[in-house]
Amino acid sequence: MTARVALTFVPIILLKNLRSKKLIRIADKHQIPELVEKREDLVKRIRHRTILFHILLFVPIIIFWAAIVASLERTPLTGRWRIILLSPEEEEEIAAQLAGPGWYRAVGEILSAEGGPPNVIPPSDWRLQWVRDTLRRLEGAIPTLARESEDCAHWVDCGPDDIPLPPPAEYPLRPRPRASEYLRRFAEMTCSRTAPPAPHAIAGPPYSLLVIDKPDASNAFSYGFGPDGGGGIVVFSGFLDDVLSRHQAPMSEPEPQSWLSRLFGLGPRAPPHPIPTEEQTADLATLLAHELAHLVLSHHIETLSSGSIVWPSVLSIVTDAIRAFLFPVTMLFGPFINDALAGMGKVGAGEFSHLSEFCTSQKQEIEADVVSARILAHAGFDPRHALRFWENRHETPETAECSPGRAEEATAPRWELTRRLMGEMGETHPVHQVRVQKLKAELDRWEDERQAARARREAERAAQREADPAAAPSPSPAVQPKQES
Repeated sequence: MTARVALTFVPIILLKNLRSKKLIRIADKHQIPELVEKREDLVKRIRHRTILFHILLFVPIIIFWAAIVASLERTPLTGRWRIILLSPEEEEEIAAQLAGPGWYRAVGEILSAEGGPPNVIPPSDWRLQWVRDTLRRLEGAIPTLARESEDCAHWVDCGPDDIPLPPPAEYPLRPRPRASEYLRRFAEMTCSRTAPPAPHAIAGPPYSLLVIDKPDASNAFSYGFGPDGGGGIVVFSGFLDDVLSRHQAPMSEPEPQSWLSRLFGLGPRAPPHPIPTEEQTADLATLLAHELAHLVLSHHIETLSSGSIVWPSVLSIVTDAIRAFLFPVTMLFGPFINDALAGMGKVGAGEFSHLSEFCTSQKQEIEADVVSARILAHAGFDPRHALRFWENRHETPETAECSPGRAEEATAPRWELTRRLMGEMGETHPVHQVRVQKLKAELDRWEDERQAARARREAERAAQREADPAAAPSPSPAVQPKQES
């Protein structure tokens, strides 16, 4: 609002400067005494109005960048700078709407928009139990992400046959107040009021879960934010079918029936089902850990902020600036040109919002892969299996998640420039290939840091032995040389 008020005076200043310059030219050309006397005053006014013009022009820019800086925060575990233009109160309101049954209603509306109500697999189905048990096992590793230095001090001692553990993250999974929170506290203190702690925190498990019977969809997605089940994961049965078809799994034994049930036919006998192997469970855990990482890192709040606030605000400022500069010309043609420019701005804002509806960007996908490797390692799964899983999983319309690649297919070609501005077309490599390379580089970094930590530890031990030779272990009596009598 402040930016629009400032830009409102820009056309007035431009028109007054044009009129003053015209009078100066007339005074110089015709040497009119009245204008010659006013020439110096006109030049001074032009100078003052030009300074005011620059101030008004920079007001929207300063306000915009001040809001950006105040909303910067570090992403946990990776340390990436990101912008979240939502106040803690707004985040709390979103979490309250999705808590409990709110998440299931929201996801149901999303799935119903694709064509009819979803076919939800009931809790008695063994597939839901398998997915739920795997998800709960992964959720048990989330508290470790906040205290890796204490709980995983033995990560240096992992051997080639052990599950590799990651080095402790420089930015543990802890809420970090943003600059806006410090400004809020300062404002409260100036009013002699006590500032309550911000509710901006990383909500933990348990997360909500739905398994949808959709054989033609071999994927999953995460959605939501907040505690009490405000975030959750949706898994499609097509992915489970693909996982079970890759490896031969033993079949379960039919459940025995009592003689009373056999006599009166009470209740149907449950058919046998495959018993997932460890490798199949590892495949499932890889995809679940990836979606779990999106929830842990609050990627959906970040996407909501950029899609509904950042880009619409940028387009609004640009559109208002263009309309202000063109007003001296467009006012001659009536309000139609200005209305057309406003309509173009709304269309552009709508397209940006449409692109931002896709749950993640390429950076977020890579970030989720990296963090999911940590979750897998702390949950007892080998993260190297995740690398093989993603290498063998090619992104197709059936397997693609809410990813930039999917967004590009669903977006009209005429908006290619828009996608370039958003940075989604900056990479020349396919998204899937880049993700595999980044995950491999992360696992290599773990090994490099492990070797470096071992070398530092050995150097410290050697330095201690040199500083205190008496503390060095003496040779065993069994290997001491015999002294000749």
